[in-house]
Amino acid sequence: MTVAHTRTAVASKTVADHALGEVTWAVTRVGLGFVFFWAFLDKLFGLGRSTPSEKAWLNGGQPTKGFLAGVEGPFAGVFNAMSGNVLLDWLFMAGLAGIGVALILGIGMRIAAVSGVLMMVLMWAASLPIATNPFLDDHLIYALVIAGLAATGAGLRYSLAATWAALPVVAKAPWLK
Repeated sequence: MTVAHTRTAVASKTVADHALGEVTWAVTRVGLGFVFFWAFLDKLFGLGRSTPSEKAWLNGGQPTKGFLAGVEGPFAGVFNAMSGNVLLDWLFMAGLAGIGVALILGIGMRIAAVSGVLMMVLMWAASLPIATNPFLDDHLIYALVIAGLAATGAGLRYSLAATWAALPVVAKAPWLK
């Protein structure tokens, strides 16, 4: 086999052809989903990780206030003004829960990708200037991984995606896939 044949053979294989690749992407999808869902649970109940119990949403806390009120970068005015807004609290919490559940189960990946990328890019903008890197941080990496998972379908073999796609409402509205 020549070098050209080897390159063609390697390039033509997909993630689905490799069991380890599929498992790796499935674990990545579920793990990233847990990052979002855990943030939701912690902010809802104040489980003591990043949110103390007295600041839990169920105890009257405002999920957006802690993060957005402390923004100091170039967009400080915009993000500071948004902190503590009740509508944004609801959208933020629904986003954390929805993105988390979608990634964990492998359903609604198109909506999860759009909303997850949007949330991560906004959180990245709120983090500017980044102390450890001139441009890149975990928010952009998460955004890229979410977009990649949704665009390629990687990791969906171990999910409820097929069952979800077969639901009549999802079959009629492909954007729900």
